[in-house]
Amino acid sequence: MEGAGVRLRRALGYHDVPAFDPFLMLDDFRNDHPEDYIKGFPWHPHRGIETITYMLKGEVEHQDSMGNKGVISAGDVQWMTAGSGIIHQEMPQPGGDGVMLGFQLWANLPASRKMMKPRYQEVKSSEIPEIVTSGNCSVRVICGSFEGTAGPVKDIITDPVFLDVRVPAAGEFVLPTPADDNVFCYVIEGEGYFGEEGSGGEKAENRDLLLFSEGSHFRVHTLENAVRFLFLMGKPLKEPVAWGGPIVMNTQEELQTAFEEFDNGTFIK
Repeated sequence: MEGAGVRLRRALGYHDVPAFDPFLMLDDFRNDHPEDYIKGFPWHPHRGIETITYMLKGEVEHQDSMGNKGVISAGDVQWMTAGSGIIHQEMPQPGGDGVMLGFQLWANLPASRKMMKPRYQEVKSSEIPEIVTSGNCSVRVICGSFEGTAGPVKDIITDPVFLDVRVPAAGEFVLPTPADDNVFCYVIEGEGYFGEEGSGGEKAENRDLLLFSEGSHFRVHTLENAVRFLFLMGKPLKEPVAWGGPIVMNTQEELQTAFEEFDNGTFIK
């Protein structure tokens, strides 16, 4: 339970640092009961991170202390760099069928950029390129690049790759990966076999999260069922993490300063 009463599933979070570095958290807030999410996430602060919200069904209304306002709906992305400090609210709204389906990812900021100027990007579904591979896999490129096509979310400090991938039944998807990047994926539909060529691999299905060891390629294949997953890849920061609720810094002293500034009204720079 988060916010003012939103029921969600936390795929990774506080206890998964540093394995997923530079990623801190992934929340799955799919729900078909409006009473379980309609109270939303009223005004709250962030510092030291970037938050990425990706919607597939329903809507989320956003407002922040920089004066930004917007609504993201099916297929849209909101990327917010909290930097030195931002106060915002995110209020989910049900679609016509009452179904909410979305994800929020937190990416860490390096110590040198923790106190950078906040910024906000909102990307509509029509701006996100979708590539169909020779093996008939469908890839939405949200951030980073795939087969020479760059995603519309740009200038993210940790320079991650964020893809929404569909692999058809009896299909295969292979992606070259830098050996020193952290790679994980989160299955959101169907089932697939991850990690090995041929008939092997780790079977994963809806709401399974997989973290991969070092290697030169990411690989998944399917049998009789298709699979859809979120793919994330980023270079680890390898810095200390001091995490207190919506604020992530490098030391406990920095964390204490942030909360003191929030209490005394000097948080926004």
